[in-house]
Parts: sequence; structure tokens; C-alpha cells
Amino acid sequence: MPELPEVEIVRQSLLKNIKGKKINKVLVRNRNLRLKLETAFEKKLKNKFISNIKRFSKYLIIELENKNFCIVHLGMSGTIHIIKNKKDNLPTNTSFYNTPNLPKNHNHVEFFFKDMRLIYNDPRRFGYFQIFNDFNSLKKKFKKFGPEPFNKKFNSKYLINYFKKKEKSIKNFLLDQNFVSGIGNIYASEILYLSKINPSLSAKYLKQDQCKNIVINSRKILQNAIRKGGSTIRDFKNTKGDQGNFQKEFKVYGRDKQNCKRFSCSGTINKITQSNRSTFLCEICQK
Repeated sequence: MPELPEVEIVRQSLLKNIKGKKINKVLVRNRNLRLKLETAFEKKLKNKFISNIKRFSKYLIIELENKNFCIVHLGMSGTIHIIKNKKDNLPTNTSFYNTPNLPKNHNHVEFFFKDMRLIYNDPRRFGYFQIFNDFNSLKKKFKKFGPEPFNKKFNSKYLINYFKKKEKSIKNFLLDQNFVSGIGNIYASEILYLSKINPSLSAKYLKQDQCKNIVINSRKILQNAIRKGGSTIRDFKNTKGDQGNFQKEFKVYGRDKQNCKRFSCSGTINKITQSNRSTFLCEICQK
């Protein structure tokens, strides 16, 4: 599943390509996504101008000229493809997973602009679209979400107060969108490695300096991932034909049985399972 950095790269691609453009037509081939598309979906978007493309957590937010909002969640396998009318055989994928070009099947929703088309592809159909008629309705959607790692509310004081008497492991907290929004499995492992914290440690045992390190390293890892174009885990290329490069800097994720990359550490990276997800850690650095 795309995490915050990958969705941010998609946002940047969409901002560059469709901001200010008019949606001439919407074609829905399959309404049965994770949330069934409402019957008025096409009507609410047709002939509307796109005023901005924003992001919160792992959600894309398409802001329309009439102050309506359409959010997009890519789910497990959703990708967004841009097909320019006068350019053939170029990578179309604005996203980070699967083929860089438009697949033949599972193209569920299509937006038509004057000089291009935007196509939503999703084999598993875990992604979805939702339309909100005003900002307050959109705000309610995210009411229970925790702050993003870049938000000033995400600080050591917030962590210390949140973790009081909490038995759940710190790794599972980093994946809990009610605690912090946007961090997924890959980056949680990398953040805890950089912070020298065992992913299985109960959050209530974290000390103040450890909480501070989590805040600092969450921002550091995610900012670096965005600069590197996200992480390519499978066959990803963006609309320029470039792969994300952050996977080349993984210190632990996917490195089971390999040597720790930390200077002067003789440890080995181990893979464990937490809540049915793979976690990677150094046997020495993260005791």
C-alpha cells in the first residue's frame, strides 16, 4: 500500500498536470470499489474546474472550484494514470506500484480533460472515491485521525501523554492512523531503526528522549523518501519514467539475515511478525 511519501508524489504529479483544468466528462466502468460510487458521482464532477490538489495522510484531496472536494484513497493496488492525447507509449503511472503503463484491465474510473485523460486502475478494488459538499464535511471525515508527522502537534509531549499506560507496541502505534497519520509498515521499521528502538517495546516504557527521536526521525525519513521519489517495491515508474529511489536507502526493511548498516555494529537484521505484518530490526542496535 502506498504510504505518505508515495501519495505525496502522486499529489505533485496531479498538481502539475490537472490543476486549473476542467473535467469535461466522467466515465465509471465499475462502481463497486471499496465504497460504492454514488449514483450522482459523474454529475457532481462534470464541467467542474479543479482548483487544487491536496493531501492528508494517505488520501488525495481534489478541490473543485465550487468548494466541493473529492477524496481518493488508493487502497492496496490503486494507481492513477495520465494519458496525454498527443503523447503515445510513455509511462503513464503517477503512482508507485505495478506497471508504469496503463493496464488493459481494471480501469474503473476515467476523467476526461481537453488534452488528456486521468484513469483510476485498481485490481483489488480496495481504493475508493468520496465527494464532500463543503469543507466541514471533509473535516469530519478526518476527525478521528491523528496528526501527520510534519504537524507541530506531533511532538514528544504528545507522544508521552498518548503512551501513558499503553501496552501496545510502538511499531503498532506508528501504524495506527488514530495516533499518527500517514506512516505505514515500511517507514515504521526504518524510523524505529534510526531511533534505535525495539519495535516490540510497549509504548508505555518509552522515555522522553526516545519519544523525541521518534518525532525527529519520522520527519527525517519521510522527507528523505519524498525527495527520493518514494520507494519502489515492485515495478514502479512515475510519469517521467523514473523509479522511486528511497528503497536503495533502506537500512532494515526487506534486509532479513543481512548485516546491520550502522557503523561499528556487528548485528544482523531479523524479520519478525507483528499483527500479521513483517517487521525488520537489528538484533543489537534495537535490543
